[in-house]
Amino acid sequence: MTRNDRTTPRTARVLGSLLLVLAAGVFTLGAAPAPPEAPVTPLDQVVPAPASVTPGGAPYRITRATAVRVDGSAGVRRVGAYLAGVLRPSTGYPLPLTEHGGGGIRLHLEKGGYGAEGYRLRSGPFGVTLTASAPAGLFHGVQTLRQLLPAAVEKRTVQRQDWRIAGGTVEDRPRYAYRGAMLDVARHFFTVAQVERYIDELALYKVNELHLHLSDDQGWRIAVNSWPRLARYGGASEVGGGKGGFYTRAEYRHLVSYAASRYVEVVPEIDLPGHTNAALASYAKLNCDGVAPPRYTGTEVGFSSLCVSKDVTYTFVNDVIKELAALTPGRYLHIGGDEAHSTSHADYVTFMDRVQPIVAKYGKKIIGWHQLTGAHPAQGALAQYWGLDSTSAAEKEQVAQAARNGTGLILSPADRVYLDMKYTKDTKLGLSWAGLVEVQRSYDWDPGAYLAGVPAAAVKGVEAPLWSETLTTSADIDYMAFPRLPGAAELGWSPAATHDWDTYKVRLAAQGPRWDALGIGYYRSPQVPWPSG
Repeated sequence: MTRNDRTTPRTARVLGSLLLVLAAGVFTLGAAPAPPEAPVTPLDQVVPAPASVTPGGAPYRITRATAVRVDGSAGVRRVGAYLAGVLRPSTGYPLPLTEHGGGGIRLHLEKGGYGAEGYRLRSGPFGVTLTASAPAGLFHGVQTLRQLLPAAVEKRTVQRQDWRIAGGTVEDRPRYAYRGAMLDVARHFFTVAQVERYIDELALYKVNELHLHLSDDQGWRIAVNSWPRLARYGGASEVGGGKGGFYTRAEYRHLVSYAASRYVEVVPEIDLPGHTNAALASYAKLNCDGVAPPRYTGTEVGFSSLCVSKDVTYTFVNDVIKELAALTPGRYLHIGGDEAHSTSHADYVTFMDRVQPIVAKYGKKIIGWHQLTGAHPAQGALAQYWGLDSTSAAEKEQVAQAARNGTGLILSPADRVYLDMKYTKDTKLGLSWAGLVEVQRSYDWDPGAYLAGVPAAAVKGVEAPLWSETLTTSADIDYMAFPRLPGAAELGWSPAATHDWDTYKVRLAAQGPRWDALGIGYYRSPQVPWPSG
């Protein structure tokens, strides 16, 4: 058989196919074939659930001709550039930013009832318009738009997809102003790049607070110029005996700036007066007996305490808080206060009475674990509740009484939203002291009604902590956070009326392919109807 003989059948097939296309009237010289038309994601099938959805009308299709239209302000341009950066790799389209023209995807600020973070998304055949009162609202609207596109939009190479956004209107704003996640970088240290990755994951679900647990018995993770051994010596350890690490001032500033670019506020925590072995090991004078203990690489808690009676303790606290406050433009500074078992109650109250004014002096609002309610919470302080369903009625009432007296609450019940709790007894990572926390249990509770006797207005938000005793890699973080983190985010964002496990689990399941595209390895809970294949 000659070479021409071998190619003749293929040539005939190609010519036949072209004739069929020409007969249909859709052939354009030089154009790639259109991708297959895929189902359009309904406007109400995103996480967190929007406050209001009105479907209707034809969808909008993103094409090579689509532009991202922005108002002239720098904040809107930044959000537009972020959106284009998400869409360009997978679509292969140029998606230029422009202040002119019609159609396309428009980002627009206007005065209205959107609040600091709310937005409106309108989609129709001629374009999509995102409207908000502030850039943060536009950014959150971009996350909704992102989820309305096929999961392949998250890939970093060109995908052959039909990029359509369902027609209709989404009106959305958060239930709570504080929607947080905590990352423990003290038990095991995580690099700047690893924290940046987690920030991006939080932003996808409209989480707006990143609580960084920067100090504990096992390590001190932030450079303090006035007390340099804290990071240099106290930072050189972690659980299991690894090398640990710390953030330089420049690295910390970078993390704060990166988070701000995703409209996430960093909440730094220096845990006091307990959980302080790394500091005590670094400076002998912080110990009551003047003897520095060895560094600690275990996981037990409650054995360490600053010396409440020494004046140097408060010089130390003042210096650390002063420097950290100067590095942190956000509103909050977390002073810990939990598991101070080696501090007497009287000393604990004395310590908190002296430390809280220091935080206020440097312009920050105080957050403390809910044990702070056993002392005298300062005016405007927030208490972070991490108890269990089974926590004693007396302890819950102490928290409720503080709430009735004006202390705001952030809810982080450990047997609901501690992301380091094992899913089942067979989960290789994580702990189980608060019980096993499957996905439904993590989602199925109402922050507004969780603690009896707490006024609904006292609940300021929800936070999902991730402690790192057993976590060492980004893959570990992903596996324990997903799929529970989006549920905590929804509890913080969505109206109580949207809260329903049976509908949520379907929306959650649809996130699986998106996580696959993003390279997020997650726990495939049997409680969730994940797509087959």
